[in-house]
Amino acid sequence: MASSAKAARGAKPIRIGIVVGEVSGDLLAAGLMRELKRRLPRVTFEGIAGPRMQAEGCVSLYPMESLSHIGFEVLKHYPALSAMRRRLAEHFLRSPPDLYIGVDTPDFNLWIEERLKARGIPTVHYVGPTVWAWRRWRIRRIHRAVDRMLTLFPFEARYYRDHHVPVTYVGHPLADKLEPPKDISTIRERLRLPVRFRIVALLPGSRIGELRRHADLFVQAAQWLSARHPNIRFVVPFASPETRVLFEQALRRHAVDEQIFRLLDHASRDAMAVADAVLLASGTATLEAALLGKPMVVTYRVSWFSYFLIRLFAHVRLYALPNHLAGRALVPEFMQADAVPEKLGRAVERYLEHPREADAVTRALNRIRRSLRRNADVRAAEAVLGLLRTRRGRSRPRS
Repeated sequence: MASSAKAARGAKPIRIGIVVGEVSGDLLAAGLMRELKRRLPRVTFEGIAGPRMQAEGCVSLYPMESLSHIGFEVLKHYPALSAMRRRLAEHFLRSPPDLYIGVDTPDFNLWIEERLKARGIPTVHYVGPTVWAWRRWRIRRIHRAVDRMLTLFPFEARYYRDHHVPVTYVGHPLADKLEPPKDISTIRERLRLPVRFRIVALLPGSRIGELRRHADLFVQAAQWLSARHPNIRFVVPFASPETRVLFEQALRRHAVDEQIFRLLDHASRDAMAVADAVLLASGTATLEAALLGKPMVVTYRVSWFSYFLIRLFAHVRLYALPNHLAGRALVPEFMQADAVPEKLGRAVERYLEHPREADAVTRALNRIRRSLRRNADVRAAEAVLGLLRTRRGRSRPRS
Protein backbone atom coordinates (compact mmCIF):
# COMPACT_ATOMS: atom_id res chain seq x y z
CA MET A 1 0.00 0.00 0.00
CA ALA A 2 2.81 2.40 0.94
CA SER A 3 4.69 1.62 -2.27
CA SER A 4 1.58 2.32 -4.42
CA ALA A 5 1.04 5.65 -2.64
CA LYS A 6 4.69 6.54 -3.24
CA ALA A 7 4.36 5.59 -6.90
CA ALA A 8 1.28 7.82 -7.18
CA ARG A 9 3.20 10.78 -5.66
CA GLY A 10 6.03 10.20 -8.07
CA ALA A 11 3.87 9.75 -11.13
CA LYS A 12 4.50 11.99 -14.10
CA PRO A 13 2.15 15.02 -14.23
CA ILE A 14 -0.56 14.69 -16.88
CA ARG A 15 -2.11 17.78 -18.51
CA ILE A 16 -5.41 17.38 -20.35
CA GLY A 17 -7.14 19.92 -22.58
CA ILE A 18 -10.91 19.66 -22.38
CA VAL A 19 -13.66 21.77 -24.01
CA VAL A 20 -17.43 21.80 -23.52
CA GLY A 21 -20.09 24.10 -24.94
CA GLU A 22 -23.21 23.62 -22.84
CA VAL A 23 -24.65 22.41 -19.53
CA SER A 24 -25.05 18.77 -20.57
CA GLY A 25 -21.40 18.64 -21.62
CA ASP A 26 -20.36 20.20 -18.32
CA LEU A 27 -22.10 17.35 -16.48
CA LEU A 28 -20.48 14.66 -18.62
CA ALA A 29 -17.02 16.20 -18.41
CA ALA A 30 -17.17 16.73 -14.63
CA GLY A 31 -17.95 13.04 -14.06
CA LEU A 32 -15.11 12.00 -16.36
CA MET A 33 -12.71 14.39 -14.64
CA ARG A 34 -13.60 12.99 -11.21
CA GLU A 35 -12.76 9.46 -12.33
CA LEU A 36 -9.51 10.53 -14.00
CA LYS A 37 -8.43 12.36 -10.84
CA ARG A 38 -8.91 9.15 -8.85
CA ARG A 39 -6.52 7.34 -11.16
CA LEU A 40 -4.10 10.15 -11.99
CA PRO A 41 -3.25 12.05 -8.79
CA ARG A 42 -1.21 14.69 -10.65
CA VAL A 43 -3.60 15.37 -13.53
CA THR A 44 -4.56 18.95 -14.46
CA PHE A 45 -7.25 20.22 -16.83
CA GLU A 46 -7.69 23.39 -18.86
CA GLY A 47 -9.85 24.52 -21.77
CA ILE A 48 -13.45 25.73 -21.77
CA ALA A 49 -15.35 24.62 -18.69
CA GLY A 50 -18.71 24.99 -17.03
CA PRO A 51 -19.22 25.45 -13.28
CA ARG A 52 -19.17 21.72 -12.44
CA MET A 53 -15.87 21.23 -14.30
CA GLN A 54 -14.39 24.28 -12.59
CA ALA A 55 -15.42 22.82 -9.24
CA GLU A 56 -13.34 19.77 -10.21
CA GLY A 57 -10.34 22.01 -10.83
CA CYS A 58 -10.51 22.78 -14.57
CA VAL A 59 -9.02 26.12 -15.61
CA SER A 60 -11.44 27.77 -18.06
CA LEU A 61 -9.72 29.94 -20.65
CA TYR A 62 -13.05 31.19 -22.08
CA PRO A 63 -16.61 31.21 -20.68
CA MET A 64 -18.67 28.17 -21.65
CA GLU A 65 -21.59 30.45 -22.52
CA SER A 66 -19.60 31.69 -25.52
CA LEU A 67 -20.37 28.36 -27.24
CA SER A 68 -23.99 28.01 -26.16
CA HIS A 69 -25.61 28.80 -29.49
CA ILE A 70 -27.78 26.31 -31.38
CA GLY A 71 -28.90 25.63 -34.93
CA PHE A 72 -28.56 28.35 -37.50
CA GLU A 73 -28.26 31.13 -34.88
CA VAL A 74 -24.58 30.07 -34.78
CA LEU A 75 -24.11 31.83 -38.12
CA LYS A 76 -24.38 35.35 -36.69
CA HIS A 77 -21.86 34.47 -33.97
CA TYR A 78 -19.53 32.64 -36.36
CA PRO A 79 -16.76 35.30 -36.63
CA ALA A 80 -16.30 35.48 -32.84
CA LEU A 81 -16.55 31.69 -32.42
CA SER A 82 -14.07 31.12 -35.24
CA ALA A 83 -11.54 33.53 -33.71
CA MET A 84 -11.88 31.91 -30.27
CA ARG A 85 -11.49 28.44 -31.77
CA ARG A 86 -8.33 29.49 -33.61
CA ARG A 87 -6.81 31.07 -30.46
CA LEU A 88 -7.59 27.96 -28.42
CA ALA A 89 -5.99 25.66 -31.00
CA GLU A 90 -2.91 27.89 -31.14
CA HIS A 91 -2.67 27.77 -27.35
CA PHE A 92 -2.64 23.97 -27.29
CA LEU A 93 -0.22 23.78 -30.22
CA ARG A 94 2.22 26.13 -28.45
CA SER A 95 1.87 24.24 -25.19
CA PRO A 96 0.84 20.69 -26.12
CA PRO A 97 -1.28 18.78 -23.59
CA ASP A 98 -0.82 15.06 -23.08
CA LEU A 99 -4.34 14.56 -24.47
CA TYR A 100 -7.28 16.64 -25.68
CA ILE A 101 -10.94 15.80 -24.99
CA GLY A 102 -13.69 17.52 -26.96
CA VAL A 103 -17.07 17.01 -25.29
CA ASP A 104 -19.91 17.28 -27.81
CA THR A 105 -20.01 20.69 -29.65
CA PRO A 106 -18.66 18.90 -32.75
CA ASP A 107 -18.31 21.80 -35.20
CA PHE A 108 -16.07 23.58 -32.70
CA ASN A 109 -14.20 20.62 -31.24
CA LEU A 110 -13.54 18.56 -34.37
CA TRP A 111 -11.78 21.53 -35.99
CA ILE A 112 -9.42 21.77 -33.02
CA GLU A 113 -9.00 18.00 -32.72
CA GLU A 114 -8.03 17.70 -36.38
CA ARG A 115 -5.18 20.18 -35.94
CA LEU A 116 -3.95 18.70 -32.68
CA LYS A 117 -4.02 15.13 -33.95
CA ALA A 118 -2.00 16.17 -37.00
CA ARG A 119 0.72 17.33 -34.58
CA GLY A 120 0.72 14.04 -32.67
CA ILE A 121 -1.49 15.08 -29.73
CA PRO A 122 -3.94 12.26 -28.84
CA THR A 123 -7.59 13.29 -29.18
CA VAL A 124 -10.82 11.95 -27.69
CA HIS A 125 -14.30 13.05 -28.69
CA TYR A 126 -16.99 12.41 -26.06
CA VAL A 127 -20.58 12.20 -27.43
CA GLY A 128 -20.70 10.97 -30.99
CA PRO A 129 -21.75 13.55 -33.61
CA THR A 130 -25.01 12.47 -35.24
CA VAL A 131 -23.45 11.52 -38.57
CA TRP A 132 -25.74 8.46 -38.53
CA ALA A 133 -28.70 10.86 -38.74
CA TRP A 134 -27.57 13.64 -41.04
CA ARG A 135 -24.54 15.20 -42.76
CA ARG A 136 -22.79 11.85 -43.18
CA TRP A 137 -19.86 13.41 -45.00
CA ARG A 138 -18.54 14.53 -41.58
CA ILE A 139 -17.27 10.98 -41.01
CA ARG A 140 -14.19 11.89 -43.09
CA ARG A 141 -13.32 14.74 -40.74
CA ILE A 142 -13.91 12.48 -37.73
CA HIS A 143 -11.37 10.01 -39.16
CA ARG A 144 -8.82 12.82 -39.43
CA ALA A 145 -9.63 14.35 -36.04
CA VAL A 146 -10.36 11.60 -33.51
CA ASP A 147 -8.16 8.91 -31.98
CA ARG A 148 -11.01 7.55 -29.82
CA MET A 149 -14.75 8.23 -29.98
CA LEU A 150 -16.82 7.77 -26.80
CA THR A 151 -20.53 7.22 -27.41
CA LEU A 152 -23.50 7.35 -25.05
CA PHE A 153 -25.70 4.98 -27.05
CA PRO A 154 -25.06 1.52 -28.49
CA PHE A 155 -26.45 2.21 -31.97
CA GLU A 156 -23.95 5.08 -32.35
CA ALA A 157 -21.03 2.78 -31.50
CA ARG A 158 -22.17 0.28 -34.12
CA TYR A 159 -22.27 3.02 -36.75
CA TYR A 160 -18.76 4.29 -35.93
CA ARG A 161 -17.37 0.76 -35.78
CA ASP A 162 -18.84 0.02 -39.21
CA HIS A 163 -17.05 3.14 -40.51
CA HIS A 164 -13.70 2.15 -38.94
CA VAL A 165 -13.60 4.88 -36.27
CA PRO A 166 -12.02 3.64 -32.99
CA VAL A 167 -14.95 3.77 -30.58
CA THR A 168 -15.95 2.87 -27.03
CA TYR A 169 -19.58 2.66 -25.94
CA VAL A 170 -19.60 3.97 -22.36
CA GLY A 171 -23.34 4.19 -21.66
CA HIS A 172 -25.12 7.30 -20.38
CA PRO A 173 -24.25 8.81 -16.98
CA LEU A 174 -27.87 9.83 -16.50
CA ALA A 175 -28.94 6.19 -16.72
CA ASP A 176 -26.51 5.39 -13.88
CA LYS A 177 -28.24 7.95 -11.64
CA LEU A 178 -31.89 8.19 -12.68
CA GLU A 179 -34.56 5.63 -11.79
CA PRO A 180 -38.37 5.65 -11.76
CA PRO A 181 -39.52 7.00 -8.37
CA LYS A 182 -40.95 4.51 -5.90
CA ASP A 183 -43.22 6.94 -4.02
CA ILE A 184 -45.14 9.02 -6.56
CA SER A 185 -47.79 10.00 -4.01
CA THR A 186 -45.18 11.90 -1.97
CA ILE A 187 -44.06 13.86 -5.05
CA ARG A 188 -47.70 14.62 -5.93
CA GLU A 189 -48.27 15.94 -2.44
CA ARG A 190 -45.16 18.11 -2.60
CA LEU A 191 -46.31 19.56 -5.94
CA ARG A 192 -49.83 20.07 -4.56
CA LEU A 193 -51.46 17.94 -7.24
CA PRO A 194 -54.89 16.47 -6.43
CA VAL A 195 -54.93 12.69 -6.10
CA ARG A 196 -58.20 12.09 -7.94
CA PHE A 197 -57.05 13.55 -11.30
CA ARG A 198 -55.04 12.00 -14.12
CA ILE A 199 -51.83 13.96 -14.67
CA VAL A 200 -50.27 14.87 -18.03
CA ALA A 201 -46.85 16.57 -17.99
CA LEU A 202 -46.23 19.18 -20.69
CA LEU A 203 -42.62 20.01 -21.59
CA PRO A 204 -42.64 22.43 -24.53
CA GLY A 205 -38.86 23.00 -24.39
CA SER A 206 -36.20 24.74 -22.35
CA ARG A 207 -35.21 27.50 -24.78
CA ILE A 208 -37.05 30.70 -25.58
CA GLY A 209 -37.18 29.87 -29.31
CA GLU A 210 -38.80 26.52 -28.52
CA LEU A 211 -41.50 28.18 -26.40
CA ARG A 212 -42.24 30.65 -29.18
CA ARG A 213 -42.86 27.74 -31.54
CA HIS A 214 -44.52 25.36 -29.07
CA ALA A 215 -46.42 27.30 -26.39
CA ASP A 216 -49.64 27.73 -28.38
CA LEU A 217 -49.45 24.18 -29.70
CA PHE A 218 -49.14 22.67 -26.22
CA VAL A 219 -51.86 24.89 -24.74
CA GLN A 220 -54.27 23.97 -27.55
CA ALA A 221 -53.48 20.25 -27.18
CA ALA A 222 -54.24 20.57 -23.46
CA GLN A 223 -57.50 22.37 -24.27
CA TRP A 224 -58.49 19.53 -26.62
CA LEU A 225 -57.77 16.91 -23.96
CA SER A 226 -59.49 18.82 -21.17
CA ALA A 227 -62.67 19.23 -23.19
CA ARG A 228 -62.88 15.46 -23.61
CA HIS A 229 -61.52 14.47 -20.20
CA PRO A 230 -62.42 16.88 -17.38
CA ASN A 231 -60.50 14.65 -14.92
CA ILE A 232 -57.10 15.60 -16.43
CA ARG A 233 -54.76 18.15 -14.90
CA PHE A 234 -51.57 19.42 -16.54
CA VAL A 235 -48.22 20.01 -14.85
CA VAL A 236 -45.78 22.24 -16.75
CA PRO A 237 -42.15 22.79 -15.61
CA PHE A 238 -40.03 25.68 -16.91
CA ALA A 239 -36.28 26.10 -17.22
CA SER A 240 -36.36 29.90 -16.85
CA PRO A 241 -38.68 32.80 -15.97
CA GLU A 242 -38.62 33.89 -19.62
CA THR A 243 -39.98 30.56 -20.90
CA ARG A 244 -42.67 30.58 -18.21
CA VAL A 245 -43.83 34.05 -19.28
CA LEU A 246 -44.20 32.91 -22.90
CA PHE A 247 -46.36 29.97 -21.82
CA GLU A 248 -48.51 32.17 -19.57
CA GLN A 249 -49.06 34.52 -22.49
CA ALA A 250 -50.27 31.56 -24.59
CA LEU A 251 -52.70 30.59 -21.80
CA ARG A 252 -54.20 34.08 -21.90
CA ARG A 253 -54.35 34.15 -25.71
CA HIS A 254 -56.47 31.01 -25.75
CA ALA A 255 -58.58 31.96 -22.72
CA VAL A 256 -57.83 28.65 -21.03
CA ASP A 257 -59.06 27.80 -17.56
CA GLU A 258 -55.75 28.19 -15.77
CA GLN A 259 -57.02 26.10 -12.84
CA ILE A 260 -56.25 22.94 -14.84
CA PHE A 261 -52.55 23.85 -15.06
CA ARG A 262 -49.87 23.61 -12.38
CA LEU A 263 -46.85 25.65 -13.46
CA LEU A 264 -43.49 24.80 -11.87
CA ASP A 265 -40.00 26.26 -11.90
CA HIS A 266 -37.05 23.87 -12.41
CA ALA A 267 -38.87 20.64 -11.59
CA SER A 268 -38.99 18.75 -14.88
CA ARG A 269 -38.11 15.35 -13.42
CA ASP A 270 -40.72 15.65 -10.68
CA ALA A 271 -43.30 16.71 -13.26
CA MET A 272 -42.56 13.68 -15.42
CA ALA A 273 -42.34 11.35 -12.42
CA VAL A 274 -45.93 12.03 -11.32
CA ALA A 275 -47.41 12.00 -14.83
CA ASP A 276 -49.56 9.27 -16.33
CA ALA A 277 -48.31 10.44 -19.76
CA VAL A 278 -45.90 13.08 -21.04
CA LEU A 279 -46.19 15.40 -24.04
CA LEU A 280 -42.81 16.93 -24.76
CA ALA A 281 -40.56 18.60 -27.29
CA SER A 282 -37.91 16.39 -28.87
CA GLY A 283 -34.57 16.74 -27.10
CA THR A 284 -32.77 15.79 -23.90
CA ALA A 285 -36.05 15.61 -21.98
CA THR A 286 -37.08 12.57 -24.03
CA LEU A 287 -34.13 10.64 -22.57
CA GLU A 288 -35.12 11.64 -19.04
CA ALA A 289 -38.72 10.59 -19.69
CA ALA A 290 -37.47 7.27 -21.08
CA LEU A 291 -35.27 6.63 -18.03
CA LEU A 292 -38.28 7.36 -15.81
CA GLY A 293 -40.29 4.81 -17.84
CA LYS A 294 -42.94 7.32 -18.87
CA PRO A 295 -45.23 6.80 -21.89
CA MET A 296 -44.64 9.87 -24.02
CA VAL A 297 -45.69 11.72 -27.15
CA VAL A 298 -42.87 13.62 -28.87
CA THR A 299 -43.24 16.67 -31.09
CA TYR A 300 -41.15 19.49 -32.55
CA ARG A 301 -41.44 22.51 -34.80
CA VAL A 302 -38.66 24.53 -36.43
CA SER A 303 -38.72 27.29 -39.04
CA TRP A 304 -39.62 26.01 -42.50
CA PHE A 305 -36.17 27.02 -43.77
CA SER A 306 -34.50 24.96 -41.02
CA TYR A 307 -36.86 22.09 -41.72
CA PHE A 308 -35.98 22.18 -45.43
CA LEU A 309 -32.27 21.97 -44.62
CA ILE A 310 -32.82 19.17 -42.11
CA ARG A 311 -34.82 17.15 -44.63
CA LEU A 312 -32.21 17.83 -47.30
CA PHE A 313 -29.39 16.37 -45.23
CA ALA A 314 -31.22 13.91 -42.95
CA HIS A 315 -30.84 10.14 -43.31
CA VAL A 316 -33.41 9.01 -40.74
CA ARG A 317 -37.13 8.42 -40.73
CA LEU A 318 -37.62 8.69 -36.95
CA TYR A 319 -36.35 11.60 -34.84
CA ALA A 320 -37.23 10.88 -31.20
CA LEU A 321 -34.32 9.40 -29.23
CA PRO A 322 -36.41 6.65 -27.56
CA ASN A 323 -37.35 5.39 -31.02
CA HIS A 324 -33.71 5.22 -32.08
CA LEU A 325 -32.83 3.36 -28.91
CA ALA A 326 -35.71 0.93 -29.42
CA GLY A 327 -34.96 0.49 -33.13
CA ARG A 328 -38.63 1.06 -33.93
CA ALA A 329 -41.50 3.53 -33.52
CA LEU A 330 -41.96 2.84 -29.82
CA VAL A 331 -43.50 6.23 -28.99
CA PRO A 332 -45.53 8.46 -31.33
CA GLU A 333 -43.75 11.48 -32.77
CA PHE A 334 -45.29 14.41 -34.64
CA MET A 335 -42.92 16.77 -36.42
CA GLN A 336 -43.52 20.04 -38.24
CA ALA A 337 -46.79 19.88 -40.24
CA ASP A 338 -47.92 16.84 -38.23
CA ALA A 339 -47.53 18.81 -35.00
CA VAL A 340 -51.17 19.89 -34.56
CA PRO A 341 -53.20 19.96 -31.32
CA GLU A 342 -55.69 17.22 -32.19
CA LYS A 343 -53.02 14.71 -33.25
CA LEU A 344 -51.05 15.32 -30.08
CA GLY A 345 -54.17 15.13 -27.95
CA ARG A 346 -55.32 11.87 -29.49
CA ALA A 347 -51.91 10.26 -28.98
CA VAL A 348 -51.88 11.23 -25.29
CA GLU A 349 -55.48 10.11 -24.93
CA ARG A 350 -54.61 6.67 -26.28
CA TYR A 351 -52.19 6.08 -23.42
CA LEU A 352 -54.84 7.10 -20.89
CA GLU A 353 -57.57 4.97 -22.42
CA HIS A 354 -55.40 1.90 -23.15
CA PRO A 355 -53.33 1.21 -20.01
CA ARG A 356 -51.98 -2.07 -21.40
CA GLU A 357 -50.36 -0.20 -24.29
CA ALA A 358 -48.93 2.34 -21.84
CA ASP A 359 -47.56 -0.48 -19.67
CA ALA A 360 -45.93 -2.12 -22.71
CA VAL A 361 -44.16 1.17 -23.53
CA THR A 362 -43.00 1.47 -19.91
CA ARG A 363 -41.55 -2.06 -19.96
CA ALA A 364 -39.68 -1.33 -23.20
CA LEU A 365 -38.30 1.92 -21.76
CA ASN A 366 -37.14 0.09 -18.63
CA ARG A 367 -35.19 -2.32 -20.84
CA ILE A 368 -33.59 0.66 -22.56
CA ARG A 369 -32.61 2.14 -19.18
CA ARG A 370 -30.90 -1.08 -18.17
CA SER A 371 -29.03 -1.23 -21.48
CA LEU A 372 -27.66 2.31 -20.95
CA ARG A 373 -26.53 1.67 -17.37
CA ARG A 374 -22.81 0.96 -17.83
CA ASN A 375 -21.06 3.06 -15.17
CA ALA A 376 -20.31 5.60 -17.86
CA ASP A 377 -17.91 7.87 -15.97
CA VAL A 378 -15.65 4.93 -15.15
CA ARG A 379 -15.77 3.46 -18.66
CA ALA A 380 -15.00 6.84 -20.22
CA ALA A 381 -12.04 7.34 -17.87
CA GLU A 382 -10.69 3.88 -18.66
CA ALA A 383 -10.89 4.60 -22.40
CA VAL A 384 -8.95 7.85 -21.91
CA LEU A 385 -6.32 6.10 -19.78
CA GLY A 386 -5.99 3.38 -22.41
CA LEU A 387 -5.19 5.98 -25.04
CA LEU A 388 -2.68 7.68 -22.75
CA ARG A 389 -0.97 4.34 -22.10
CA THR A 390 -0.63 3.55 -25.80
CA ARG A 391 1.03 6.93 -26.36
CA ARG A 392 3.29 6.80 -23.31
CA GLY A 393 6.33 5.37 -25.11
CA ARG A 394 6.02 7.66 -28.10
CA SER A 395 7.86 10.90 -28.74
CA ARG A 396 6.49 14.30 -27.82
CA PRO A 397 4.13 15.97 -30.35
CA ARG A 398 5.77 17.48 -33.39
CA SER A 399 6.45 21.19 -33.06
